[in-house]
Amino acid sequence: MLAEAVTEKITQFVSLDANRGVQVTPKPLFGMDRTALTALAEEAGEPPFRGGQLAEAIYRQWVTTIGEITTLPRSWRERMAKDGWEIRRPAIVQPFRSVDGTERYLVQGVAGTGGSDTVETVWMPEGDEGETGDGSEAGESTDAPGRRWLRATICVSSQVGCAVNCQFCLTARLGLQRNLTAGEIAGQVVEVLARQGVEVGKDRLNLVFMGMGEPLLNYDNFMGAVRLLVEEVGLSPQRMTVSTSGIVPGIERFARESPEVRPKLAISLNAPNDTIRSEVMPVNRKWPIEAVLDAVRLVRLRPRERITFEYVLLGGVTDRAEHAQEVARLVRRTGLPVKVNLIAWNPGPEIAYEMPRPEAVEAFRRTLAAEGVPVYLRKPRGRDIYAACGQLKRTVETGNRDPGREQPGSGQRAD
Repeated sequence: MLAEAVTEKITQFVSLDANRGVQVTPKPLFGMDRTALTALAEEAGEPPFRGGQLAEAIYRQWVTTIGEITTLPRSWRERMAKDGWEIRRPAIVQPFRSVDGTERYLVQGVAGTGGSDTVETVWMPEGDEGETGDGSEAGESTDAPGRRWLRATICVSSQVGCAVNCQFCLTARLGLQRNLTAGEIAGQVVEVLARQGVEVGKDRLNLVFMGMGEPLLNYDNFMGAVRLLVEEVGLSPQRMTVSTSGIVPGIERFARESPEVRPKLAISLNAPNDTIRSEVMPVNRKWPIEAVLDAVRLVRLRPRERITFEYVLLGGVTDRAEHAQEVARLVRRTGLPVKVNLIAWNPGPEIAYEMPRPEAVEAFRRTLAAEGVPVYLRKPRGRDIYAACGQLKRTVETGNRDPGREQPGSGQRAD
């Protein structure tokens, strides 16, 4: 049966029902799309429209228990509970709040059994300017009367840890522990939406798949989550961006996705040439820059859409004037509408790089602009709580730390 097949693909908890002394295996509904939920209803002898009611409750009303779905007959709710069905959405288990308003969450996935199985999700009120100039509605400003923020960005993880091993990134220290399921990826978003009281379709919200992990190495689950978020939650793919270190087969698959569901694409370039890039990003040895660009050229862009190149400035390593000129030549060579996001490296413990000097950052930006390349400087958000780009490592102690040396104060629990 379809519903049973879907369930088998989802990693599950095993718990003990103390009253009956038998094992009960909870089966998560969150992560099943409308088609699978409709099949589940039909197998239970319910009319097909019950699947739509389930989807509405889970993905639009954000219920957390089957008992809350009062549109369903009580008898079926009781049978589902008896059979082990649960909403089973990922949960925020430890939040931290930065002095700049950013919040970082340790999120427990449905497949985990303890704190070591958490991933990180970041909420950035007002964003970090990363979407500015990308040619889509995500980069436009708006008014939101009565809101404490005008727009916001959620940074989403796709794996527990990461296998790519970028030398400047704290997540690389974890290695790859496992892939997240589609429900666990989409569940991070819904958990934050519910926490922040976001009104889908009204509030301006951007999603960036730039958290822990390489999304294109977990392709099926990543795109499965995107479809849930677009088709079930109601978010726009034009307000989503996926960042990749340059996984060529994944980019080629991504290029075949329908623009109606496909996020925008960002390439983590981070170096001006193959020699330097192979040192700071070992993945370049398998897929060098030209191979990545060839794959990117396959993507059919929507009107006004641009490919984003993310570029981390490492002091004395990738931030020189000649590097900026190389980058300008490189991105022009794509023949595509592009923009460059500059990111001053965010420091982390035991990583032997230095932050670029402010004057070097500005000189780099001016050089690209003079070469006719649209260039934007991403704001560092949440450095004091290890929530900034490249700092995600499930850090639980942030008090009295100031890793960026630019934002005095200490990270706070955001209870």
